[in-house]
Amino acid sequence: DARRAILDAGAELVHRKGFNNTGIKEILDLAQVPKGSFYFYFPSKEEFGLALIDHYREVRTPALIQVLRDAETPPLDRLRRFFELARQRYQEWGFERGCPFGNLAQEMCDLSPAICEKLREVLGGLSRAMGDILNEAAARGELAPGLEPYETAAFVMDAWEGAILRMKAEKNVQPLLRLEHMVFARLLTDTRNAAPNQPDHHG
Repeated sequence: DARRAILDAGAELVHRKGFNNTGIKEILDLAQVPKGSFYFYFPSKEEFGLALIDHYREVRTPALIQVLRDAETPPLDRLRRFFELARQRYQEWGFERGCPFGNLAQEMCDLSPAICEKLREVLGGLSRAMGDILNEAAARGELAPGLEPYETAAFVMDAWEGAILRMKAEKNVQPLLRLEHMVFARLLTDTRNAAPNQPDHHG
């Protein structure tokens, strides 16, 4: 399937080099398909970008989403596993690629309203999936009191994308570990279940 070959090749190159730094000829050479194939399937490079977002969503994220949907595992454990798997993936990539959706948002949202709208849809869907997890945790009495699940999930998504950006700049795992610590040890911790404070003998 020439279309799939083009998307597979484009996904790899764009993730490594960026959308504007990746040429159509480069994609076709890697895909090993005829030159005319690109414009047969994609009327423009912007249309290719829109298809590429769907490709990332269908090929790169299902394993992570499956973790969130694992009904056999408690909700906050699923969310923790989601971040752990993502962190392992970024470590395997040498901290050089980052989130394909975040990369495209930084590069293209000021240039292409259509691509920007598509990215809002994808990131919003991931945020809602996290919100569903936190909503489930709240129903089980496992979410810190006063946290609205979907607003909290949106904040966690914002923090995660920022941590990935910092990871790329620092070329190490520390920003991701900081995020996980703050989310699970501070933000989502239900203080009602914490050990009581020790009495202050100096007071």
